Amino acid sequence: MRKLTIGDVTITSIIERDGPWRAPGQMFPNAPAEQIEATLKELEPETYDVASGKMVITYQTYVVRTPRHTILVDTCTGEDKGYPAPMDFPKQPWLDGLKAEGLSFDDIDYVMCTHLHIDHSGWNTVLRDGRWVPTFPRAKYVFHKREYAAWEASTKAGETRPGGGGSVFTMNCEPVVAAGQALLVDDDFSLDDCITIEPTPGHTPCHCCVHIKSRGQHAVITGDLMHHALQIHRPSWSTMFCWDPNEAADSRTRFLANVADTDTKLLPIHFPNPSVGRVESNGDRFRWRYVR
Repeated sequence: MRKLTIGDVTITSIIERDGPWRAPGQMFPNAPAEQIEATLKELEPETYDVASGKMVITYQTYVVRTPRHTILVDTCTGEDKGYPAPMDFPKQPWLDGLKAEGLSFDDIDYVMCTHLHIDHSGWNTVLRDGRWVPTFPRAKYVFHKREYAAWEASTKAGETRPGGGGSVFTMNCEPVVAAGQALLVDDDFSLDDCITIEPTPGHTPCHCCVHIKSRGQHAVITGDLMHHALQIHRPSWSTMFCWDPNEAADSRTRFLANVADTDTKLLPIHFPNPSVGRVESNGDRFRWRYVR
């Protein structure tokens, strides 16, 4: 994506991987096939690869620069995690992207995770001398305390959930707390007087969106509130990865109703280039339009 300016704040992205990824029927198991086919015709061409029959999905980190701080929102899958296919794709592109942004690990002041799934917390840590340590030595890591507590309890119970569980939490999150670099925050957390969070639960127990407001302008990094534009046109469709699909659909519908037909710019984590867009009303549904 090209640089987005929101008042005194700039936002760019670091891409770990992109391209065709999953078939819609696999991703949205409760979506009727005929509705999928009809809704795909409403979407802009960047979102779907006709040849493969797969949605175009990007894994990216947003770099948010305020006058005071450099912040990463969501950290993709990381390296050396030992994940099986299809999550074993090359990680060098993310490192190259960080360098292209003129950044090193030492330059990051804050890391904010919209939620604690495998592909949103991976670069939180790196393997050093056989143990996981925070990747960004100077950074504070922002986790919502209810999100952290839910995954902590799930991990202790030995649960494995789509998108999380197993060793994800112990590799990506616990070492950050052990190092004293975590901020476990409440709903009213704010940073730099221009960044706040909004709980939008369902995809995970306390998934959060990140609001960025400056000089009368507004953008929202929406994490996995929507994985694909199909979910804006059909907000009742939740993914195979959602902890509570009904709650996720309710959060999504409520959020979209609040931002539709405004100049609020949305930055979902998994939407392909140009990534940034707006939501329009479309009868009793909604419509996604890229900002080009």
